[in-house]
Amino acid sequence: MKIALVGYGRMGKIIDEIALKRGHEVVARLKETPTAENLNNPDVVIEFSLPEVAFDNIKACLENKIPVICGTTGWLERKSEVEQLAVENETAFLYGSNFSLGVNLFFALNEKLAGLMKNVDEYSCQLEEIHHIHKLDAPSGTAISLAEGIIKNNDKFDAWKLEETQEKQLGIFAIRENEVPGTHSVYYRSEVDEIEIKHTAYNRNGFALGAVVAAEWIKDKKGNFTMKDVLGL
Repeated sequence: MKIALVGYGRMGKIIDEIALKRGHEVVARLKETPTAENLNNPDVVIEFSLPEVAFDNIKACLENKIPVICGTTGWLERKSEVEQLAVENETAFLYGSNFSLGVNLFFALNEKLAGLMKNVDEYSCQLEEIHHIHKLDAPSGTAISLAEGIIKNNDKFDAWKLEETQEKQLGIFAIRENEVPGTHSVYYRSEVDEIEIKHTAYNRNGFALGAVVAAEWIKDKKGNFTMKDVLGL
């Protein structure tokens, strides 16, 4: 495939390396806003940029009828606009708060556990995420996805918030520490014990590989998708 990388920071560079190893051609490596000219006619765009430019980047690609795989977090209040653009332009859009296989299995496990805990009143729930000091948004997109999975399956909660859980607001502690690639924990605590599920990323390679696999999967498809579609979860 011909892949254009929009956003060429640390993630973009790892994706570049993995895409080439898997036999793809990287036709653009952009730090600037994409246009029909500088994208160089790719089959798909992989977008890992910054929250403040993500919407404009995605919009430009979809309006040129190029499918987009997006891993940028922190801009999701405009996600419904992007999904509409994908439909209007008869192309495809896939957003992932986290592209690693392990995290997507963790999402499924989290939803299952939330359903099991919904009728057990003795336990309170709390989320925690730890990332490197360069991560600009908090909480992480992955933590938000975990919180949304709990809210969907456990009617004790109807919203999430930063810091400690309070009544129906599910709390997320967001910690920024050294060069941590990403650690996410879900705790259920009672007066007598604690249940914890946890995912720890050792490096960014799993995220990058998942994004390339998603790009391979989305070719010739139309509509809006998630990693659940890619992995058949």
